[in-house]
Amino acid sequence: MSIARIGHITPSSNTQLEPLTYAMNRSLDGRLAHHFSRIRVKHLALEAASDAQFRLETMLAGARLLADAPLQGIVWNGTSASWRGLENDVALCEAITRETGLPASTSTLAFYRAFRTFGWKTVALAVPYTEDITEDIAKEYTRQGFPVVGAASLGIRENIDIGASPADDIRKVLRSAATSKPDCIAVVCTNFNATELVQEMEAELGIPIVDSIAVTFWEACRLAGMSTPVLGWGKLLASDTAASA
Repeated sequence: MSIARIGHITPSSNTQLEPLTYAMNRSLDGRLAHHFSRIRVKHLALEAASDAQFRLETMLAGARLLADAPLQGIVWNGTSASWRGLENDVALCEAITRETGLPASTSTLAFYRAFRTFGWKTVALAVPYTEDITEDIAKEYTRQGFPVVGAASLGIRENIDIGASPADDIRKVLRSAATSKPDCIAVVCTNFNATELVQEMEAELGIPIVDSIAVTFWEACRLAGMSTPVLGWGKLLASDTAASA
């Protein structure tokens, strides 16, 4: 049996997404493999130095390296377009496909696809970021037709610190987000390990949770032509939707 392969462009200071992607993939071992290329991302802020980390040419350099391997597609496993604007990810995907001939997607595009697929119209945010980034995510989600009815954040700027967030702090922002009674909660950051808490917290809160690392894995499965369900990671991955979404 041939193995489908997906390439991921990832922030250099991330510690969470790769091991969690491998863990979610266990039931697909031998059918789907994930390969990673890093770009330098160390902090998240609304300033020029932070924005420069996501330059198109920097992203394309990572994509070109990935495309040296036989892949079915490439994803930007990062959420920067959530506050920088969706048009940035659309342009990135077009450029990756133009350069490599491969289909491309991103974490942010995966979020919107999941919202549409499941009919989730209102969103609450549970994020590690500073308040100003959180506010810009809320504006961008609303601009894209998914109004944000509540938000909770931890106020963290450095990505290494985001990756070290304790589980109880993540539970705290999820519980706070849930008070607004949204259709779903969006955990926006691919270095924030809500991933392992999704099933537990969905059971507690009674609200679907769309986690960045999980939704990017879901999107990778779609690019690879593979359907979930992958059990044990919450409603999104338990549904047989990825390949057809």
